[in-house]
Amino acid sequence: MEVKALGHVVLYVRDLKQSVKFYADVLGWRQIFPHKERVGMSPIAVFSSGRTHHELLLIEVGSHAAPLPPNPRVGLYHIGLKIGDSDNELREAKARLEQAGVPITGASDHTVSHSLYIADPDGNEIELYIDVPGVDWHTDPSLVLSGIKPLRL
Repeated sequence: MEVKALGHVVLYVRDLKQSVKFYADVLGWRQIFPHKERVGMSPIAVFSSGRTHHELLLIEVGSHAAPLPPNPRVGLYHIGLKIGDSDNELREAKARLEQAGVPITGASDHTVSHSLYIADPDGNEIELYIDVPGVDWHTDPSLVLSGIKPLRL
């Protein structure tokens, strides 16, 4: 067996309407299946960038759900979402996040990529990144493990 691509991410969320607003309105995901009640099942919302049938599925579990435990913890650290190919696109994303009142929790230069870090309404960390043009990590894979530097946009 060989993994060909990361296909999709499924997240449990407390408040589906709030999460849909975040993922659709703030991050710009295209919702392909509306959030709705399903008989005998939890409400869901489905999103796609157009690359595949769905890349993000949200399942509402309600306000009684336990919060994410503090770090260090086992499990998902963050989701990385490529949002473009230039720092200009990252600057545009930063402005959009600031306009929407979404706190930016970090900004990093990873040599191969430039990243902004945010959290969704349930505290799941999201990395919004661009691949740095001209960095050839295929020829030198050690670049992927370069030291992390502060990013100045």
